[in-house]
Amino acid sequence: MKKLPQISEAELEVMKIIWRHPHSNTKQVIEKLSKTSTWSPKTIQTMLLRLIKKGALHHYKDGRVFVYVPNVEESDYIEVESQSFLNRFYNGTLNSMVLNFLEKDKLSEDEINELYDILEERKRKKE
Repeated sequence: MKKLPQISEAELEVMKIIWRHPHSNTKQVIEKLSKTSTWSPKTIQTMLLRLIKKGALHHYKDGRVFVYVPNVEESDYIEVESQSFLNRFYNGTLNSMVLNFLEKDKLSEDEINELYDILEERKRKKE
């Protein structure tokens, strides 16, 4: 498993913006986050600096503004965090998680059908 920086829930919201809009400057990141959060511009700047220190982002100066670029791929982050979640709660097995959702009636009929279709498609691809 890849070693990635520890990213807090709040920092993850910043990363989501950078992943969707790489090479965004500070003002652009603040504008985008202001639509979904109540954080002050100073708080957002602090989170950007933390992500740089952690190695999740790097930045460069373009004229008078800083532009941010992810060092961590979103797909890599999701893969590592998904495995970590499975390990913590379901002994590392996806089967246990799905079974738990099925037993607790947490999946709708449509979701079950969608899962079935996905599994059938994967099975066809492997054959």
